Formats: sequence, C-alpha cells, structure tokens
Amino acid sequence: MARILTVDDSNSLRRMVAFTLQQAGHEVTQAVDGSDGLQKAKDNAIDLALVDVNMPVMGGIALVRELRALTNYRKTPILMLTTESSAEMKQEGRAAGATGWIIKPFSPDQLLQIVDKVLGSTAA
Repeated sequence: MARILTVDDSNSLRRMVAFTLQQAGHEVTQAVDGSDGLQKAKDNAIDLALVDVNMPVMGGIALVRELRALTNYRKTPILMLTTESSAEMKQEGRAAGATGWIIKPFSPDQLLQIVDKVLGSTAA
C-alpha cells in the first residue's frame, strides 16, 4: 500500500482516480489545485503524487517545482495526469522534475499498471 496524493481541479476525475487507487489498497489524499496539493504534501508524507497540469491557483508544473524544492520530495515519483500531450509541455514537466506523463483519458487498469510500475521501481 502506498500513500498517494491526487491533485486535479476536476472533482469527477479525482473521485475516479481515488476510487481506483483505494480499491487497489492505496491510501489516497485528494487536493483541488496545486496550492492545496502542496499544503497536503507538507502535512502528510506521500509516496507518489498524481498531478494535473492545468489548474487554477497553482498549476501542476509549478507544484512539481515546489515539491522538488522540499527535501522530503526530491526523489518521490510525480506523474502528470493531463490532456496536454505536446512535446514542449512534456519537456517542461520533465525539467520541473516530473517522473512521467499519463494522457487523459486513461482506463483504471492503465492507471494501476503505471502506478505499480513507478512504485515498484522506487521500492527500497
């Protein structure tokens, strides 16, 4: 079981992702935007963050930069869950410190496969 932070301004997407991850045995914390996500990451240790790119208040790329600036999250996997698929946006995400990129829409099975792969590759 991992502690996973999901950050997305879409309530329906957050609920679907949380349900899928909880059914697989993960503990999920949800946040509505980057600022909320940053505060929740500071308040609760997480093993993985799933972050949307386009959000109000603080977007996903800015959140990735903020998380990477925190000692506890320098090596924590951060996956971008987004409709953005341009090479430029992916490069910006990688430069900020994103571990990977999942394009919406995706199936629950795809999400779990990627989460398991990323968490498996970071297990000590």
